[in-house]
Amino acid sequence: MQEYKVESLTREKSLFFKGLYADFVSNAFSNYRFELPPLPFDEFIDAVEQNIIKCIVLYENEFPTAFLVYTTSISESIELNMIHCLGDEDLINKRKKLIEKFLEDTQEERKRAVVCYPMMGSQGDFTGDIAHFGFDFIGLVVFRYIFGNEQSDIVYENMDMSQLGYHIKVAPWDESYRKDIIKIIHNNFKDTSDALFDTRFRSMQGTEDIVNKIVDGVYGEFLKDATSVLLHMDKPVGIVFANLTTKQIANIPLVAINRDFRGKGYSVHLLNRTLGIIKGYVSTGNCSLTELNVTTETDNYGAVKMYRTVGFKEDYNYTQAYLSPGK
Repeated sequence: MQEYKVESLTREKSLFFKGLYADFVSNAFSNYRFELPPLPFDEFIDAVEQNIIKCIVLYENEFPTAFLVYTTSISESIELNMIHCLGDEDLINKRKKLIEKFLEDTQEERKRAVVCYPMMGSQGDFTGDIAHFGFDFIGLVVFRYIFGNEQSDIVYENMDMSQLGYHIKVAPWDESYRKDIIKIIHNNFKDTSDALFDTRFRSMQGTEDIVNKIVDGVYGEFLKDATSVLLHMDKPVGIVFANLTTKQIANIPLVAINRDFRGKGYSVHLLNRTLGIIKGYVSTGNCSLTELNVTTETDNYGAVKMYRTVGFKEDYNYTQAYLSPGK
């Protein structure tokens, strides 16, 4: 008979946990679509001990067979990073027990903070069950531009570019733009679905934290030259950020244009420049980049069309679950 026990991971029990963690590492790319290698075991345990990340372990007849990882230190949200189970037996029940313990442990924080949970890979199978805990959902799609892909290169090279308007130009990032860009990002995202699972977008202070972490390299190496800024009379009115998440992968973390300048094709100009700069990095042979990727909502048809226009291709969809404060 199965007997389950769920408790927080401690260093004292870490060696007993090592085999389960190794199983997760071996499945991180195939099952959970990780782009970066998971932390080595000793670094993971150090991060748990330092309270940088938190780990809840499910024991089955005293043997660890599942765990949940979350953090409260990266943003204003409680970020449920992933749930991993050893094997396929009784998955729903194991995940439910981990979620119940997670909700119990975060009860106070959840009074003021949203829980966000990107249900990557096989975790998507849990969507229907996690809804019973009050979670809501947003569909997201990942687009990739694979460098060297002939079809994507043809699309990029044959783009039908609109004319830039009067007093409009596209320029690289300059530090003097930072305050204006924070306002642009806030005004673009404060009332969107992104603000449901990253509540920092709702305030200027929170948006400043997001922009600062992009520019200061917290989320990856900031690509200053490849970041493109739309200027009207030399004042920023739009932005496409770019950074490196690994030596092989570049990412576009945010795209935003002021309302009065939308619908004129300017976002395509920004993407065209950013992609062109990064393609230049690749063609010189000075880097080992294989792709540029970006994520948007599945029902944001304008963004989906825009990325296709530049040569991006849909790779996969996933569910972003979120639990509003106080639920």
